[in-house]
Amino acid sequence: MLHGKNYIGNSLSSKGKVIFKTFNPKLNQNNECDFTEATVDEVNKAANLAYNAFLEYKNVDSEKKSNFLNIIVEQLLLIEDDIVKVYCSETGLPEGRAKGELGRTVGQLRAFSDLLKKGDWVNASIDTADLHRIPLPKPDLRKMSIPLGPVVVFGASNFPLAYSTAGGDTASALAAGCSVIVKSHPMHAGTGELVSSAIIEAVKITGMPDGIFSNINSSGIQTGIDLVNNHLVKAVGFTGSLNAGRSLLNLANKRDEPIPIFAEMGSVNPVIILPEILQNDCDSIAANYAKSITLGSGQFCTNPGVIIGLKSDIFTQFVNSLSSSILDISPSCMLHPNILKNFEKNKNKLISSNSVKVVADFKSSTKPNYSSQALALVGGLDFINNRDLQEEIFGPFSLIVECEDMQQLKSVVKQMSGQLTGTILASNNEMSLNKDLIDILKERVGRIIFNGVPTGVEVNASMLHGGPYPASTDSRFTAVGVKSIDRWVRPVSYQDFPNELLPDSLQDNNPKNILRLVDGIYTKNKI
Repeated sequence: MLHGKNYIGNSLSSKGKVIFKTFNPKLNQNNECDFTEATVDEVNKAANLAYNAFLEYKNVDSEKKSNFLNIIVEQLLLIEDDIVKVYCSETGLPEGRAKGELGRTVGQLRAFSDLLKKGDWVNASIDTADLHRIPLPKPDLRKMSIPLGPVVVFGASNFPLAYSTAGGDTASALAAGCSVIVKSHPMHAGTGELVSSAIIEAVKITGMPDGIFSNINSSGIQTGIDLVNNHLVKAVGFTGSLNAGRSLLNLANKRDEPIPIFAEMGSVNPVIILPEILQNDCDSIAANYAKSITLGSGQFCTNPGVIIGLKSDIFTQFVNSLSSSILDISPSCMLHPNILKNFEKNKNKLISSNSVKVVADFKSSTKPNYSSQALALVGGLDFINNRDLQEEIFGPFSLIVECEDMQQLKSVVKQMSGQLTGTILASNNEMSLNKDLIDILKERVGRIIFNGVPTGVEVNASMLHGGPYPASTDSRFTAVGVKSIDRWVRPVSYQDFPNELLPDSLQDNNPKNILRLVDGIYTKNKI
């Protein structure tokens, strides 16, 4: 079923000598297929193909691009059973999670297909000429978004489908008119290969240019470096660790032509709990957060890694209830032995601090590659004075920060680094008395949640999945939802152009019937 080769455009290639396998963490053994790491020549060939394909694809009609995305969906669903089987064998995640993530992937592709049909995403803006303006005539200016060029997408370890080969980065880049080269994640190279085969089949069916999509295998970091350094690559999408994301950012900025790196690098997603809501619902909140912390073995970028509250009897009751609830949950399999190893190393490093007290630690024996969830507690002042306590522990762990008073709690939030999410659990009365807390939190996060849990990212136009550095490299953009297309485009203005030479989106008669900003008014009317 799997061949282990690279897709260099529509062609299979395996010229390299580096061979690797994926790993089944549940069975604690390697999977069968051998994968061949791409050579530098193969990487460069993929980039050349991607650039030439881009020159053609960027001018393909949006209806045809929309159909292309829909055909990708059809091809994915034709091999759904194979994808789910390989996904589970490479991740240790259950079948339900695999099907759910495939559904999300399909939903994203369909959403971008619909966006292309509407056409408004190009942000067309027209300011018509005024030849009689004094002292100087006003020129005719028309602006819209155009695609950047070939995009490299790095597959994410924890989302083999929704954030990888045909995930949000790829779907949005293809919708924008960019060609895509995926650097497949070595932990789920088989899943990536199957998904790539569906995309390549869609390319052939729809007659899209060869090279509009490539899938590159690698077991180390050099292939990713070669891709980012290739002068034909114009942007990068990445989901992963802070160290890797920062390295890519530095690499891109050192190029002769620096390029944007849109990296989502995780966070600890602080959760602020105020006393009144605990008086009414302490045990229920604890049970919900125990589930959130351990969901998917804590391998979510929105995992609630820091819980902040005010020192009180009710907060102590909550901590005890949360500790009891989290220990009642059976451990689950992590994605890979290396991820489990890093989880244990980082957890032990944090709890070894003199100021940190372990309040829950699953001590029973577990199967190989299964995590042991834990909770720790630290005082607010100690948390403020030790920034190392803010480091993300990728796995089922949360640090509870106990503050002496509201002033200290707000100081804790103020000194936190950038986060994807921030959550406030409070009564309406408490929020009315602490409106400034929302303002403080807003400066630190991309999404504020009221009386909920951060795990679970809805995919729609109003979702912001990003945040101030180091949660992401550019807080102005989202990695989720149709607005994520804005990462792969740039604006261009046409001045005093003949109408017939303008793109359809900017022509007087508005042939695409899209919403445009014309002389300061949003309208679909002709000019």
